[in-house]
Amino acid sequence: MTSWKWILVATVAVVLAALTGLGVHFRPDRTVRLATGSVAHMVCTKAFVSGLDPQAVFAETMDRPGFRRLRHVMKFEVDRKARAVEASTLGLFRGRASFHDGLGCVEQHGAKEPYLLKNDVETLRVSKTPPLLPEIAGPAVVEPTDPALKAALDHAFEEPATPPFRRTKAVVVVHDGKVIAERYAPGIGVETPLFGFSMTKSVINALIGVLTQQGLVTPSMPAPIPEWRASEDPRREIEVEHLMRMTSGLDLDETNSGFDRSSRMFLEDDTSAYAVNTRLIAPIGKRFHYSSATTQILARIIRDAAGGPERTLAFAWRELFSPLGMRTVTLEFDGVGTLQGANYMLASARDWAKFGLLYLNDGVVGGKRILHEDWVDFCAAATLDSDYAAGFYTNRSDHPDARGRVHLGMPGDSFFASGLLGQRIVIMPSQRLVVVRLGDSVDPTGDMRGVARLVKEVIAAVQP
Repeated sequence: MTSWKWILVATVAVVLAALTGLGVHFRPDRTVRLATGSVAHMVCTKAFVSGLDPQAVFAETMDRPGFRRLRHVMKFEVDRKARAVEASTLGLFRGRASFHDGLGCVEQHGAKEPYLLKNDVETLRVSKTPPLLPEIAGPAVVEPTDPALKAALDHAFEEPATPPFRRTKAVVVVHDGKVIAERYAPGIGVETPLFGFSMTKSVINALIGVLTQQGLVTPSMPAPIPEWRASEDPRREIEVEHLMRMTSGLDLDETNSGFDRSSRMFLEDDTSAYAVNTRLIAPIGKRFHYSSATTQILARIIRDAAGGPERTLAFAWRELFSPLGMRTVTLEFDGVGTLQGANYMLASARDWAKFGLLYLNDGVVGGKRILHEDWVDFCAAATLDSDYAAGFYTNRSDHPDARGRVHLGMPGDSFFASGLLGQRIVIMPSQRLVVVRLGDSVDPTGDMRGVARLVKEVIAAVQP
């Protein structure tokens, strides 16, 4: 390698370390590998699943914090024939993701081909059983008739004159089970599947809830992880609820730096195996710390309870997506066939809204109970002294962030699925409202003020 490339690698490493307050002994090469693979995955999924322009996706992705320093040294190529995307940084670090019908994209680590599910996803999508949830809208975009609702959407799509930009892609407002207003950015429509990022964690919550309703799993049971079952292993005391609430005490704290163990999980083919083979660093149930890797352990529990990768997919469609009439869902899996439960589900904005209605209606769909009768309140209750619940964030908390959101106009009983770059499903039982906002906001809060304003203005518009 030429000397200038070594100098640039070292510079990138130092910059990344400085950005996170960590030393270069934390293997910044792994961070660059992680970023490179993530870009390949993002461009692949948004191009082949969402149908978006790859160059536009790349430009928006490289504007995210943590990627900006690499924008001038990273390139990507789309292989339309192979339906794959390869990204490279400095020509040294490479990431590759390939698309597979109905299953989105999967990253390839090394020469080994990833495991591919054999389900006919289209058959699962076109279920012979009619959905239990009544249709929430017709095929056309629902334009608001109320000037106040129109103004709320106008504000949601406004862009500031200077960065950080909000890049709202879709907004859907559902009141009393019907869409009363929606809007989409150019190139996005009512059936465009869009990334949920960490809103996928809320879907994992629902699948655990279904298993609980069926008597196969309970939050209070010890997590069924064989690696933790030895009598002398303190991890045997970790319960399913600890994983749901991210209070397991495992060495999986997430900092979004690329140096933390939770982030490094995505360098592995078997993400859940990586996550379960970590030590305890804190008392179980006594400390909350956000962790995508913890949710990935729940994804493995779902896989095992369902009976394997193919049955996991069929289970999710049969028990959750089909009853809700969600037809645009794409679930992505890791290299060994475990659901990427932390952040890799896509669905249209309307389908995300249908998911929110499951929780608005206390886990009942069309008269059938999908989730246990106390599941929604259990999962919306705050964890310890945080504003995190179990797969959702919640305003049912005394945490300053929760109080701040209430001050901005979000109801005190509301809770929401939340994903990177401002993905939100805000569920408001007292208002009979679900508000979905999807986009690519690089604001550090994911444009929470904008979401709160949208919610406040929608509530004002629908109140008698």
